[in-house]
Amino acid sequence: MAPGPQIDEITVLRLKLAEAEAELDYLKQKQSSGEQRFRELLDASPVMVWMSGTDAMCTFVNRAWLDFRGRTLEEELGNGWAEGLHPDDRDLCLETYLKAFSARTPYRVQYRVQRAGGEYGWIENSGTPLIEDTVFVGFMGTAVDVSDRRSREFTPDRESVRMVFALTERERQVLVLVAGGKSTKEAAAHLGISYKTADSHRSRILEKLGVHETASMVRYAIRAGLIEA
Repeated sequence: MAPGPQIDEITVLRLKLAEAEAELDYLKQKQSSGEQRFRELLDASPVMVWMSGTDAMCTFVNRAWLDFRGRTLEEELGNGWAEGLHPDDRDLCLETYLKAFSARTPYRVQYRVQRAGGEYGWIENSGTPLIEDTVFVGFMGTAVDVSDRRSREFTPDRESVRMVFALTERERQVLVLVAGGKSTKEAAAHLGISYKTADSHRSRILEKLGVHETASMVRYAIRAGLIEA
């Protein structure tokens, strides 16, 4: 049997394989280069930016965040960023983040974190799910220093925090929207649920908090640190 044709086929296959590997390497380098440029842009932003992976662990914080915290990137990655949380705000911050992460829903929360000088500053942290080609790949968020907008004497009321976080995630979303000035109808539209469902959530919120009017709901939301006074 003549080996010529068979050798030619093997040679062609090897060439095609080499071309495919070269193309894959090029795409990987291109992706890596794009990610690097993206992170360089985030580092140039004056707004604090963070990213986390599918395990909810921090994978990136930008230069503005590091300057605010006075720590290195390595110290903040994983769970390192949480080391600076104020003891009274730790549960509120982490529970809000982890519940939103599990539900793959955007969130916003204010809490105190230790800054470079050692004192605590208030930040408003907003996070949203990252979706790439319909696949969930983590969360990305921004943080803004709101210390000047907060009374330095204000601390979340422990009992209010306990009561608010006894609510379901959906009930808490309705609470934030209604306490923020939206009507039940507007809250329903914002959350993509029916008015009847939103009104039912509102009724259960009133019942669980032991109050009878919207004004009392608002006070709970303020005391728990969910919204500003």
